[in-house]
Amino acid sequence: MRHFIALVFLVILASCASIKKENKRTLSTVIPEKLHEDIDFTYLKLQEMHPKLNWYISKKELDYKFDSLKKTINRPLTPVQFYFKIQPFIAQIREGHLSLRIPAKKFNRKEIKVLKNKKGLFGRFEYFVEDDHLYIIENRDSLENIKPGTEILSINKIPVSDYLKKYRKLISSDGYNTTFQNYYLKDVFFNFYVAEKGIMDSAQVETLFNNQRKIVHLKRESKSKKELEKDKIEKKRTEEKKVNDYVVSTSSYNRNFKFLDKDSTIAYIKIQSFSRSFSDRFYKESFAKIKNAESPYLIIDIRNNYGGSLYEINQLYSYLAPEPFVLIKPSQITSRITPLKTNYFRKSNPLQYTLKGLLYPGYFFSQAFSVYKGKNGIAYYKTKENKPTKPKKDSFKGKVYVLINGGSFSASSIISSKLKFDKRVTLVGEETGGANDGTVAGFYSYQKLPNSKIDLPIGLLLVQPNIDFTNTKKGVTPDIEIIQTMHDILDRKDVQLDWVKGEISKEKEKSKVSDS
Repeated sequence: MRHFIALVFLVILASCASIKKENKRTLSTVIPEKLHEDIDFTYLKLQEMHPKLNWYISKKELDYKFDSLKKTINRPLTPVQFYFKIQPFIAQIREGHLSLRIPAKKFNRKEIKVLKNKKGLFGRFEYFVEDDHLYIIENRDSLENIKPGTEILSINKIPVSDYLKKYRKLISSDGYNTTFQNYYLKDVFFNFYVAEKGIMDSAQVETLFNNQRKIVHLKRESKSKKELEKDKIEKKRTEEKKVNDYVVSTSSYNRNFKFLDKDSTIAYIKIQSFSRSFSDRFYKESFAKIKNAESPYLIIDIRNNYGGSLYEINQLYSYLAPEPFVLIKPSQITSRITPLKTNYFRKSNPLQYTLKGLLYPGYFFSQAFSVYKGKNGIAYYKTKENKPTKPKKDSFKGKVYVLINGGSFSASSIISSKLKFDKRVTLVGEETGGANDGTVAGFYSYQKLPNSKIDLPIGLLLVQPNIDFTNTKKGVTPDIEIIQTMHDILDRKDVQLDWVKGEISKEKEKSKVSDS
Protein backbone atom coordinates (compact mmCIF):
# COMPACT_ATOMS: atom_id res chain seq x y z
CA MET A 1 0.00 0.00 0.00
CA ARG A 2 2.87 2.38 0.83
CA HIS A 3 4.45 1.73 -2.56
CA PHE A 4 1.14 2.40 -4.28
CA ILE A 5 0.65 5.73 -2.42
CA ALA A 6 4.22 6.73 -3.27
CA LEU A 7 3.59 5.92 -6.94
CA VAL A 8 0.40 8.02 -6.97
CA PHE A 9 2.28 10.90 -5.32
CA LEU A 10 5.04 10.71 -7.94
CA VAL A 11 2.43 10.67 -10.74
CA ILE A 12 0.82 13.84 -9.31
CA LEU A 13 4.21 15.59 -9.03
CA ALA A 14 5.12 14.61 -12.58
CA SER A 15 1.75 15.86 -13.80
CA CYS A 16 2.20 19.27 -12.11
CA ALA A 17 5.72 19.63 -13.55
CA SER A 18 4.43 18.70 -17.00
CA ILE A 19 1.62 21.30 -16.81
CA LYS A 20 4.09 24.06 -15.87
CA LYS A 21 6.39 23.05 -18.69
CA GLU A 22 3.57 22.99 -21.26
CA ASN A 23 2.20 26.36 -20.16
CA LYS A 24 5.65 27.92 -20.42
CA ARG A 25 6.05 26.50 -23.92
CA THR A 26 2.65 27.85 -24.98
CA LEU A 27 3.81 31.40 -24.16
CA SER A 28 7.24 31.03 -25.83
CA THR A 29 7.87 31.95 -29.45
CA VAL A 30 9.16 29.59 -32.12
CA ILE A 31 11.50 30.81 -34.88
CA PRO A 32 10.22 30.82 -38.50
CA GLU A 33 12.52 28.01 -39.65
CA LYS A 34 11.10 25.68 -36.99
CA LEU A 35 7.54 26.66 -37.89
CA HIS A 36 8.30 25.85 -41.53
CA GLU A 37 9.38 22.41 -40.33
CA ASP A 38 6.02 22.03 -38.57
CA ILE A 39 4.19 22.92 -41.79
CA ASP A 40 6.17 20.30 -43.73
CA PHE A 41 5.54 17.76 -40.95
CA THR A 42 1.80 18.47 -41.04
CA TYR A 43 1.55 17.99 -44.79
CA LEU A 44 3.70 14.85 -44.72
CA LYS A 45 1.54 13.20 -42.04
CA LEU A 46 -1.67 14.13 -43.85
CA GLN A 47 -0.40 12.56 -47.07
CA GLU A 48 0.73 9.48 -45.17
CA MET A 49 -2.44 8.81 -43.17
CA HIS A 50 -5.48 10.64 -44.55
CA PRO A 51 -7.32 8.29 -46.97
CA LYS A 52 -9.12 11.02 -48.95
CA LEU A 53 -6.93 14.10 -48.69
CA ASN A 54 -7.69 15.37 -52.19
CA TRP A 55 -11.42 14.76 -52.13
CA TYR A 56 -12.29 18.46 -52.33
CA ILE A 57 -8.95 20.02 -53.27
CA SER A 58 -6.40 18.89 -55.83
CA LYS A 59 -2.86 17.90 -54.83
CA LYS A 60 -1.48 20.68 -57.00
CA GLU A 61 -3.61 23.29 -55.25
CA LEU A 62 -2.79 21.89 -51.82
CA ASP A 63 0.95 21.87 -52.58
CA TYR A 64 0.68 25.52 -53.55
CA LYS A 65 -1.23 26.46 -50.39
CA PHE A 66 1.28 24.83 -48.04
CA ASP A 67 4.18 26.45 -49.90
CA SER A 68 2.51 29.86 -49.78
CA LEU A 69 1.79 29.43 -46.06
CA LYS A 70 5.51 29.12 -45.33
CA LYS A 71 6.17 32.37 -47.17
CA THR A 72 3.77 34.25 -44.87
CA ILE A 73 5.67 33.19 -41.72
CA ASN A 74 8.80 35.33 -41.43
CA ARG A 75 8.92 36.14 -37.70
CA PRO A 76 8.80 34.14 -34.45
CA LEU A 77 5.30 33.19 -33.28
CA THR A 78 3.82 31.65 -30.17
CA PRO A 79 1.99 28.32 -30.72
CA VAL A 80 -1.37 30.14 -30.46
CA GLN A 81 -0.32 32.72 -33.06
CA PHE A 82 0.94 29.93 -35.30
CA TYR A 83 -2.35 28.06 -34.89
CA PHE A 84 -4.25 31.07 -36.28
CA LYS A 85 -1.88 31.02 -39.27
CA ILE A 86 -1.98 27.32 -40.14
CA GLN A 87 -5.52 26.25 -39.22
CA PRO A 88 -7.22 28.34 -41.98
CA PHE A 89 -5.12 26.37 -44.50
CA ILE A 90 -6.15 23.06 -42.90
CA ALA A 91 -9.78 24.21 -43.12
CA GLN A 92 -9.38 24.70 -46.87
CA ILE A 93 -8.96 20.93 -47.24
CA ARG A 94 -12.71 20.95 -46.49
CA GLU A 95 -12.71 17.90 -44.22
CA GLY A 96 -14.90 18.76 -41.24
CA HIS A 97 -13.17 16.32 -38.87
CA LEU A 98 -9.70 17.55 -39.75
CA SER A 99 -8.58 20.31 -37.42
CA LEU A 100 -5.58 21.18 -35.29
CA ARG A 101 -6.19 21.47 -31.56
CA ILE A 102 -5.82 25.07 -30.46
CA PRO A 103 -3.09 25.41 -27.80
CA ALA A 104 -4.50 26.53 -24.47
CA LYS A 105 -3.33 26.98 -20.91
CA LYS A 106 -3.54 23.80 -18.86
CA PHE A 107 -4.70 23.83 -15.25
CA ASN A 108 -3.63 21.85 -12.22
CA ARG A 109 -6.14 20.23 -9.86
CA LYS A 110 -6.25 23.19 -7.51
CA GLU A 111 -6.97 25.65 -10.34
CA ILE A 112 -9.63 23.36 -11.79
CA LYS A 113 -11.36 23.14 -8.40
CA VAL A 114 -11.41 26.95 -8.11
CA LEU A 115 -12.95 27.28 -11.59
CA LYS A 116 -15.55 24.59 -10.87
CA ASN A 117 -16.71 26.60 -7.85
CA LYS A 118 -17.32 29.64 -10.04
CA LYS A 119 -19.85 30.39 -12.75
CA GLY A 120 -18.76 30.91 -16.31
CA LEU A 121 -18.20 34.38 -17.68
CA PHE A 122 -19.66 33.79 -21.14
CA GLY A 123 -21.03 30.27 -20.68
CA ARG A 124 -24.21 31.40 -18.95
CA PHE A 125 -25.80 32.39 -22.25
CA GLU A 126 -27.02 30.56 -25.34
CA TYR A 127 -25.97 32.13 -28.65
CA PHE A 128 -27.06 32.48 -32.26
CA VAL A 129 -24.72 33.41 -35.13
CA GLU A 130 -25.91 35.04 -38.33
CA ASP A 131 -23.37 36.40 -40.82
CA ASP A 132 -21.03 38.57 -38.71
CA HIS A 133 -23.47 39.03 -35.83
CA LEU A 134 -23.53 37.25 -32.46
CA TYR A 135 -26.83 37.24 -30.55
CA ILE A 136 -27.86 36.05 -27.10
CA ILE A 137 -31.00 33.91 -27.36
CA GLU A 138 -31.11 32.68 -23.76
CA ASN A 139 -29.94 34.25 -20.49
CA ARG A 140 -30.23 31.38 -18.01
CA ASP A 141 -29.50 33.47 -14.89
CA SER A 142 -31.20 36.68 -16.10
CA LEU A 143 -27.74 38.22 -15.84
CA GLU A 144 -27.64 42.05 -16.04
CA ASN A 145 -31.21 41.90 -17.35
CA ILE A 146 -29.93 41.08 -20.85
CA LYS A 147 -32.92 40.24 -23.03
CA PRO A 148 -33.02 37.35 -25.53
CA GLY A 149 -32.38 38.78 -28.98
CA THR A 150 -29.65 41.11 -27.73
CA GLU A 151 -26.67 41.46 -30.07
CA ILE A 152 -23.14 41.54 -28.65
CA LEU A 153 -21.38 44.31 -30.55
CA SER A 154 -17.99 44.28 -28.86
CA ILE A 155 -15.99 42.63 -26.07
CA ASN A 156 -13.48 44.86 -24.30
CA LYS A 157 -13.95 47.44 -27.06
CA ILE A 158 -13.03 45.06 -29.91
CA PRO A 159 -15.88 44.43 -32.42
CA VAL A 160 -17.31 40.93 -32.27
CA SER A 161 -17.57 41.00 -36.08
CA ASP A 162 -13.74 41.01 -36.22
CA TYR A 163 -13.62 37.84 -34.14
CA LEU A 164 -16.35 36.14 -36.16
CA LYS A 165 -14.52 36.81 -39.43
CA LYS A 166 -11.30 35.49 -37.92
CA TYR A 167 -12.82 32.39 -36.30
CA ARG A 168 -14.98 31.49 -39.29
CA LYS A 169 -11.80 30.80 -41.27
CA LEU A 170 -10.83 28.12 -38.73
CA ILE A 171 -13.93 26.00 -39.35
CA SER A 172 -14.87 23.84 -42.28
CA SER A 173 -17.63 21.34 -42.88
CA ASP A 174 -17.30 18.45 -45.31
CA GLY A 175 -17.01 19.77 -48.85
CA TYR A 176 -18.81 22.89 -49.97
CA ASN A 177 -21.57 22.82 -47.39
CA THR A 178 -22.26 26.23 -45.83
CA THR A 179 -24.89 25.42 -43.20
CA PHE A 180 -22.53 23.96 -40.59
CA GLN A 181 -20.42 26.99 -39.75
CA ASN A 182 -23.00 29.13 -37.95
CA TYR A 183 -24.18 26.24 -35.78
CA TYR A 184 -20.68 25.20 -34.79
CA LEU A 185 -19.37 28.74 -34.43
CA LYS A 186 -21.99 29.65 -31.83
CA ASP A 187 -20.75 26.72 -29.70
CA VAL A 188 -17.00 27.22 -30.10
CA PHE A 189 -16.75 31.03 -30.40
CA PHE A 190 -15.71 31.50 -26.78
CA ASN A 191 -13.41 28.46 -26.89
CA PHE A 192 -11.38 30.31 -29.51
CA TYR A 193 -11.72 33.59 -27.64
CA VAL A 194 -10.48 32.17 -24.30
CA ALA A 195 -7.63 30.30 -25.98
CA GLU A 196 -6.56 33.59 -27.58
CA LYS A 197 -7.19 35.93 -24.63
CA GLY A 198 -6.97 33.64 -21.61
CA ILE A 199 -9.56 33.03 -18.89
CA MET A 200 -10.85 36.34 -17.56
CA ASP A 201 -12.72 37.24 -14.38
CA SER A 202 -14.50 40.18 -16.01
CA ALA A 203 -15.29 41.69 -19.38
CA GLN A 204 -16.84 44.85 -20.76
CA VAL A 205 -19.50 44.00 -23.31
CA GLU A 206 -21.32 46.42 -25.60
CA THR A 207 -24.82 45.26 -26.50
CA LEU A 208 -27.61 46.31 -28.83
CA PHE A 209 -31.31 45.68 -28.17
CA ASN A 210 -34.25 47.49 -29.77
CA ASN A 211 -31.82 49.99 -31.34
CA GLN A 212 -30.41 50.89 -27.92
CA ARG A 213 -26.73 50.42 -27.13
CA LYS A 214 -25.66 49.51 -23.63
CA ILE A 215 -22.37 48.79 -21.85
CA VAL A 216 -22.55 45.70 -19.61
CA HIS A 217 -19.85 44.63 -17.16
CA LEU A 218 -19.80 40.85 -16.78
CA LYS A 219 -18.09 39.31 -13.75
CA ARG A 220 -17.22 35.74 -12.90
CA GLU A 221 -19.20 34.97 -9.75
CA SER A 222 -18.76 32.26 -7.13
CA LYS A 223 -21.45 29.61 -6.96
CA SER A 224 -23.75 29.66 -3.95
CA LYS A 225 -23.98 26.72 -1.54
CA LYS A 226 -27.30 25.82 -3.11
CA GLU A 227 -25.75 25.75 -6.59
CA LEU A 228 -22.80 23.64 -5.41
CA GLU A 229 -25.22 21.17 -3.81
CA LYS A 230 -27.18 21.05 -7.07
CA ASP A 231 -23.93 20.23 -8.92
CA LYS A 232 -23.34 17.29 -6.58
CA ILE A 233 -26.88 15.99 -7.09
CA GLU A 234 -26.59 16.28 -10.88
CA LYS A 235 -23.42 14.16 -10.85
CA LYS A 236 -25.27 11.23 -9.24
CA ARG A 237 -26.08 8.61 -11.87
CA THR A 238 -29.70 7.48 -11.62
CA GLU A 239 -31.14 4.83 -13.93
CA GLU A 240 -32.92 7.53 -15.92
CA LYS A 241 -29.69 9.50 -16.29
CA LYS A 242 -27.83 6.41 -17.48
CA VAL A 243 -30.34 5.32 -20.11
CA ASN A 244 -31.00 8.84 -21.44
CA ASP A 245 -27.29 9.72 -21.15
CA TYR A 246 -27.39 12.76 -18.90
CA VAL A 247 -24.75 15.45 -19.55
CA VAL A 248 -23.85 17.35 -16.37
CA SER A 249 -22.16 20.28 -18.14
CA THR A 250 -25.35 21.19 -20.04
CA SER A 251 -27.92 19.84 -17.53
CA SER A 252 -29.59 17.96 -20.38
CA TYR A 253 -30.07 14.47 -21.79
CA ASN A 254 -28.44 13.21 -24.97
CA ARG A 255 -31.54 11.10 -25.64
CA ASN A 256 -35.22 11.69 -24.97
CA PHE A 257 -38.31 9.69 -25.80
CA LYS A 258 -41.96 10.74 -25.46
CA PHE A 259 -45.33 10.70 -27.17
CA LEU A 260 -46.48 14.04 -28.55
CA ASP A 261 -50.19 13.38 -28.20
CA LYS A 262 -52.59 11.89 -25.67
CA ASP A 263 -53.47 8.85 -27.79
CA SER A 264 -49.75 8.01 -28.38
CA THR A 265 -50.04 8.08 -32.16
CA ILE A 266 -46.93 10.26 -32.58
CA ALA A 267 -43.70 8.95 -31.01
CA TYR A 268 -40.81 11.40 -30.70
CA ILE A 269 -37.13 10.59 -30.18
CA LYS A 270 -34.63 13.40 -29.70
CA ILE A 271 -30.93 12.48 -29.98
CA GLN A 272 -28.48 15.23 -29.10
CA SER A 273 -25.39 13.06 -29.59
CA PHE A 274 -24.72 9.48 -30.69
CA SER A 275 -22.61 8.79 -27.60
CA ARG A 276 -23.30 5.01 -27.55
CA SER A 277 -23.56 5.06 -23.73
CA PHE A 278 -26.54 2.83 -22.81
CA SER A 279 -27.87 3.23 -26.35
CA ASP A 280 -28.87 -0.45 -26.70
CA ARG A 281 -31.14 -0.21 -23.68
CA PHE A 282 -32.59 3.16 -24.67
CA TYR A 283 -33.66 2.02 -28.15
CA LYS A 284 -34.89 -1.36 -26.92
CA GLU A 285 -37.13 0.26 -24.30
CA SER A 286 -38.28 3.12 -26.56
CA PHE A 287 -39.27 0.97 -29.54
CA ALA A 288 -40.99 -1.53 -27.24
CA LYS A 289 -43.18 1.35 -25.97
CA ILE A 290 -43.88 2.46 -29.55
CA LYS A 291 -44.89 -1.08 -30.53
CA ASN A 292 -47.12 -1.52 -27.49
CA ALA A 293 -48.83 1.80 -28.23
CA GLU A 294 -49.20 0.84 -31.92
CA SER A 295 -48.05 4.31 -32.92
CA PRO A 296 -48.32 4.91 -36.68
CA TYR A 297 -45.96 7.91 -36.71
CA LEU A 298 -42.40 8.43 -35.49
CA ILE A 299 -40.39 11.66 -35.47
CA ILE A 300 -36.61 11.38 -34.98
CA ASP A 301 -34.94 14.69 -34.14
CA ILE A 302 -31.20 14.83 -34.85
CA ARG A 303 -30.89 18.59 -35.24
CA ASN A 304 -27.74 20.04 -33.65
CA ASN A 305 -26.35 16.50 -33.32
CA TYR A 306 -22.65 16.62 -34.17
CA GLY A 307 -22.46 12.83 -34.53
CA GLY A 308 -20.59 10.18 -32.59
CA SER A 309 -20.82 6.40 -32.61
CA LEU A 310 -21.29 4.37 -35.80
CA TYR A 311 -22.40 1.52 -33.58
CA GLU A 312 -25.30 3.60 -32.25
CA ILE A 313 -26.58 4.76 -35.63
CA ASN A 314 -26.41 1.16 -36.82
CA GLN A 315 -28.52 0.19 -33.80
CA LEU A 316 -31.03 2.94 -34.53
CA TYR A 317 -31.24 1.98 -38.21
CA SER A 318 -31.96 -1.64 -37.22
CA TYR A 319 -35.20 -0.41 -35.61
CA LEU A 320 -36.22 1.35 -38.84
CA ALA A 321 -35.13 -1.09 -41.53
CA PRO A 322 -37.75 -3.35 -43.18
CA GLU A 323 -35.10 -5.89 -44.21
CA PRO A 324 -31.40 -6.75 -43.61
CA PHE A 325 -29.12 -3.83 -44.48
CA VAL A 326 -25.48 -2.73 -44.62
CA LEU A 327 -25.04 0.74 -43.14
CA ILE A 328 -21.67 1.79 -44.61
CA LYS A 329 -19.40 0.74 -47.44
CA PRO A 330 -16.00 -0.92 -46.75
CA SER A 331 -13.83 1.57 -44.83
CA GLN A 332 -10.76 2.56 -46.81
CA ILE A 333 -7.42 3.28 -45.06
CA THR A 334 -4.07 4.34 -46.50
CA SER A 335 -2.13 1.14 -45.66
CA ARG A 336 -2.21 -2.12 -43.71
CA ILE A 337 -0.27 -0.60 -40.81
CA THR A 338 -2.43 2.54 -40.48
CA PRO A 339 -4.57 1.17 -37.58
CA LEU A 340 -1.37 0.71 -35.53
CA LYS A 341 -0.72 4.46 -35.65
CA THR A 342 -3.50 5.36 -33.24
CA ASN A 343 -1.22 6.37 -30.33
CA TYR A 344 -2.25 3.47 -28.09
CA PHE A 345 -0.21 4.80 -25.14
CA ARG A 346 -1.36 8.42 -25.57
CA LYS A 347 -1.95 10.38 -22.35
CA SER A 348 -1.00 7.43 -20.15
CA ASN A 349 0.52 7.95 -16.72
CA PRO A 350 3.18 5.42 -15.58
CA LEU A 351 0.58 3.08 -14.06
CA GLN A 352 -1.69 3.19 -17.11
CA TYR A 353 1.31 2.75 -19.38
CA THR A 354 2.24 -0.45 -17.54
CA LEU A 355 -1.28 -1.89 -17.75
CA LYS A 356 -1.62 -0.97 -21.42
CA GLY A 357 1.76 -2.56 -22.08
CA LEU A 358 0.48 -5.88 -20.75
CA LEU A 359 -2.59 -5.65 -22.98
CA TYR A 360 -0.76 -4.42 -26.08
CA PRO A 361 -0.25 -7.84 -27.77
CA GLY A 362 -4.02 -8.38 -27.85
CA TYR A 363 -4.56 -4.88 -29.20
CA PHE A 364 -1.88 -5.38 -31.86
CA PHE A 365 -3.36 -8.60 -33.22
CA SER A 366 -6.96 -7.33 -33.14
CA GLN A 367 -5.95 -4.29 -35.20
CA ALA A 368 -3.74 -6.31 -37.58
CA PHE A 369 -6.49 -8.88 -38.28
CA SER A 370 -9.06 -6.13 -38.89
CA VAL A 371 -7.28 -5.06 -42.08
CA TYR A 372 -7.67 -6.69 -45.47
CA LYS A 373 -6.76 -5.85 -49.06
CA GLY A 374 -9.49 -5.57 -51.64
CA LYS A 375 -9.29 -6.86 -55.20
CA ASN A 376 -8.45 -3.29 -56.22
CA GLY A 377 -5.32 -3.41 -54.06
CA ILE A 378 -6.72 -0.85 -51.56
CA ALA A 379 -6.50 -1.54 -47.84
CA TYR A 380 -9.76 -1.67 -45.85
CA TYR A 381 -10.63 -1.88 -42.17
CA LYS A 382 -13.33 -4.27 -40.95
CA THR A 383 -16.12 -2.87 -38.81
CA LYS A 384 -19.46 -4.31 -37.68
CA GLU A 385 -21.20 -1.61 -39.69
CA ASN A 386 -19.65 -2.96 -42.93
CA LYS A 387 -21.57 -6.22 -42.44
CA PRO A 388 -25.27 -7.06 -42.91
CA THR A 389 -27.48 -6.25 -39.92
CA LYS A 390 -30.91 -7.76 -39.34
CA PRO A 391 -33.89 -5.59 -38.37
CA LYS A 392 -34.92 -5.77 -34.70
CA LYS A 393 -38.08 -7.67 -33.78
CA ASP A 394 -39.63 -4.38 -32.59
CA SER A 395 -38.61 -2.48 -35.71
CA PHE A 396 -40.97 0.35 -36.60
CA LYS A 397 -43.22 -0.20 -39.63
CA GLY A 398 -45.03 3.16 -39.69
CA LYS A 399 -44.21 6.54 -41.20
CA VAL A 400 -40.96 8.19 -40.12
CA TYR A 401 -39.99 11.86 -40.23
CA VAL A 402 -36.40 12.92 -39.46
CA LEU A 403 -35.60 16.51 -38.46
CA ILE A 404 -32.18 17.77 -39.64
CA ASN A 405 -30.29 21.06 -39.84
CA GLY A 406 -26.81 22.48 -40.35
CA GLY A 407 -25.82 21.19 -36.91
CA SER A 408 -26.45 17.58 -38.04
CA PHE A 409 -22.91 16.44 -38.65
CA SER A 410 -20.78 13.29 -39.04
CA ALA A 411 -22.78 10.20 -37.91
CA SER A 412 -25.99 12.27 -38.14
CA SER A 413 -25.30 12.87 -41.82
CA ILE A 414 -24.35 9.23 -42.43
CA ILE A 415 -27.67 7.90 -41.11
CA SER A 416 -29.65 10.71 -42.81
CA SER A 417 -28.02 9.93 -46.14
CA LYS A 418 -28.69 6.20 -45.83
CA LEU A 419 -32.32 6.71 -44.75
CA LYS A 420 -32.93 9.12 -47.63
CA PHE A 421 -31.37 6.78 -50.20
CA ASP A 422 -33.46 3.86 -48.95
CA LYS A 423 -36.59 6.06 -49.12
CA ARG A 424 -37.39 5.03 -45.56
CA VAL A 425 -38.11 8.51 -44.15
CA THR A 426 -39.13 12.06 -44.96
CA LEU A 427 -36.31 14.47 -44.11
CA VAL A 428 -37.48 17.87 -42.88
CA GLY A 429 -35.43 20.99 -42.12
CA GLU A 430 -32.15 22.19 -43.52
CA GLU A 431 -29.16 20.74 -45.40
CA THR A 432 -26.96 18.81 -42.97
CA GLY A 433 -23.55 20.09 -41.91
CA GLY A 434 -21.88 16.78 -42.80
CA ALA A 435 -21.52 15.47 -46.35
CA ASN A 436 -24.09 13.29 -48.11
CA ASP A 437 -21.40 10.95 -49.48
CA GLY A 438 -19.43 10.35 -46.29
CA THR A 439 -16.49 11.66 -44.33
CA VAL A 440 -13.09 10.72 -42.93
CA ALA A 441 -13.14 9.94 -39.21
CA GLY A 442 -13.57 6.58 -37.45
CA PHE A 443 -10.51 6.52 -35.22
CA TYR A 444 -7.56 8.90 -35.10
CA SER A 445 -3.81 9.15 -35.10
CA TYR A 446 -2.83 11.98 -32.75
CA GLN A 447 0.26 13.65 -34.13
CA LYS A 448 2.14 16.44 -32.37
CA LEU A 449 3.89 19.10 -34.42
CA PRO A 450 7.58 18.81 -33.41
CA ASN A 451 8.34 22.46 -32.61
CA SER A 452 5.09 24.25 -31.77
CA LYS A 453 3.80 21.07 -30.07
CA ILE A 454 0.31 21.61 -31.47
CA ASP A 455 -1.83 18.45 -31.59
CA LEU A 456 -3.01 17.23 -34.99
CA PRO A 457 -5.67 14.48 -34.87
CA ILE A 458 -5.95 12.75 -38.26
CA GLY A 459 -8.98 10.59 -39.07
CA LEU A 460 -7.89 7.25 -40.50
CA LEU A 461 -11.10 5.74 -41.90
CA LEU A 462 -13.07 6.72 -44.97
CA VAL A 463 -16.66 6.31 -43.72
CA GLN A 464 -19.29 6.36 -46.47
CA PRO A 465 -22.96 5.39 -46.31
CA ASN A 466 -23.97 2.39 -48.37
CA ILE A 467 -25.66 4.40 -51.13
CA ASP A 468 -25.21 5.48 -54.73
CA PHE A 469 -23.17 8.65 -54.33
CA THR A 470 -24.55 12.03 -55.42
CA ASN A 471 -21.10 13.63 -55.91
CA THR A 472 -22.61 17.00 -54.99
CA LYS A 473 -19.82 17.63 -52.43
CA LYS A 474 -22.49 19.01 -50.13
CA GLY A 475 -24.69 17.89 -47.25
CA VAL A 476 -27.80 15.73 -47.14
CA THR A 477 -30.63 17.84 -48.51
CA PRO A 478 -34.05 17.62 -46.89
CA ASP A 479 -37.15 16.44 -48.75
CA ILE A 480 -38.96 19.41 -47.22
CA GLU A 481 -36.80 22.50 -46.61
CA ILE A 482 -37.85 24.65 -43.67
CA ILE A 483 -35.40 27.13 -42.15
CA GLN A 484 -35.73 28.06 -38.50
CA THR A 485 -34.88 31.72 -37.87
CA MET A 486 -33.68 33.42 -34.70
CA HIS A 487 -37.10 35.03 -34.34
CA ASP A 488 -38.70 31.58 -34.40
CA ILE A 489 -36.40 30.56 -31.55
CA LEU A 490 -37.15 33.72 -29.56
CA ASP A 491 -40.88 33.19 -30.09
CA ARG A 492 -40.41 29.54 -29.01
CA LYS A 493 -41.72 28.34 -32.37
CA ASP A 494 -40.37 25.04 -33.66
CA VAL A 495 -41.42 25.57 -37.29
CA GLN A 496 -39.85 22.30 -38.49
CA LEU A 497 -41.52 20.11 -35.87
CA ASP A 498 -44.77 22.07 -36.25
CA TRP A 499 -44.78 21.35 -40.00
CA VAL A 500 -44.47 17.61 -39.36
CA LYS A 501 -47.24 17.68 -36.75
CA GLY A 502 -49.38 19.60 -39.22
CA GLU A 503 -48.81 17.00 -41.94
CA ILE A 504 -49.69 14.19 -39.56
CA SER A 505 -52.90 16.01 -38.58
CA LYS A 506 -53.85 16.28 -42.27
CA GLU A 507 -53.21 12.56 -42.77
CA LYS A 508 -55.33 11.74 -39.74
CA GLU A 509 -58.20 13.86 -41.09
CA LYS A 510 -57.96 12.17 -44.50
CA SER A 511 -58.00 8.79 -42.79
CA LYS A 512 -61.15 9.74 -40.85
CA VAL A 513 -62.90 10.89 -44.04
CA SER A 514 -61.98 7.72 -45.95
CA ASP A 515 -63.10 5.52 -43.03
CA SER A 516 -66.46 7.29 -42.89
